[in-house]
Amino acid sequence: MISRIKIAAVAAGLAATAALAAFASTDEPPSGMATVQTGASAPNFTGINTWINSAPLDLKQLHGKVVLVDFWTFDCINCVHTLPYVKQWDARYRDKGLVVVGVHTPEYSFERDTANLKKAIKQYGITYPVAQDNGYATWNAYGNQYWPALYLIDQNGKLVYSHFGEGDYTQTEQKIRALLGINDKQG
Repeated sequence: MISRIKIAAVAAGLAATAALAAFASTDEPPSGMATVQTGASAPNFTGINTWINSAPLDLKQLHGKVVLVDFWTFDCINCVHTLPYVKQWDARYRDKGLVVVGVHTPEYSFERDTANLKKAIKQYGITYPVAQDNGYATWNAYGNQYWPALYLIDQNGKLVYSHFGEGDYTQTEQKIRALLGINDKQG
């Protein structure tokens, strides 16, 4: 009797594992979540609780600029690993037409606290605008699902590039430079 129960438990576990694997392997975003496609108009910043390092921004006022939107959260180690690159791009290309906007979308409840976010921004030396997206409104507008996530928007407000996770820093910078019209011989 006990061996039949063990066999049934193992079979149920295998079935659940197979079902989970099948679900996880689909390329479809969760229902209701449609990732913004390259070439589409980028969604505006919406539902922002607080703007830090800047007055409120919207994409209409940034028309003519290249915009790098960085979805991050301060307690995500992968996000922290990308910050030196994002900060470097901001410093290097800000006066050439790049606007970096960090969209801080919290994973944990303590990350929702504005004082904690301001402390992290100071600790990490972030000087570009940061939008606090506690309600996930901008996150959902982009159909975003990952921390960190980078979205590059051209001067006409169209999404032209996205990258999820760490890495591909050279490729991302090349996309920034191309949109700004900077070739390898220019600064």
